[in-house]
Amino acid sequence: MKQQKPTLQRILHACFHSRDGFISAYKGEVAFRQEVWASCLLLPLLFFLPLPLFFKVLLVSAHFLVLITEILNTAIEKIVDLVSPEFNELAKKAKDMGSAAVFLSLVLAALLWLTAICSLVGQG
Repeated sequence: MKQQKPTLQRILHACFHSRDGFISAYKGEVAFRQEVWASCLLLPLLFFLPLPLFFKVLLVSAHFLVLITEILNTAIEKIVDLVSPEFNELAKKAKDMGSAAVFLSLVLAALLWLTAICSLVGQG
């Protein structure tokens, strides 16, 4: 049986693996870089917009969901490419579904921003 590392050591190793995942996603995936930069540009606006805190939390959560979904989609694509280098209909479906998940998360973020803008315009 494999001996487990002490808790703090295990957490530190997990953090390093996560860092490596972020770096890999950022360097290797154009879509992830674009979504990171969109978040870096849009989220600071929340400090200046007179929106309820709950709405700001929703917008931040939506941006995190986009990034999380993009990373998971990339992981799906990488593993599918590894196990199925030749075209396979099931591999295509797996990749398409991952892409659809990213699309839905982007639609959610866009709808929340649109709602925020409409609520601000309605206040003015």
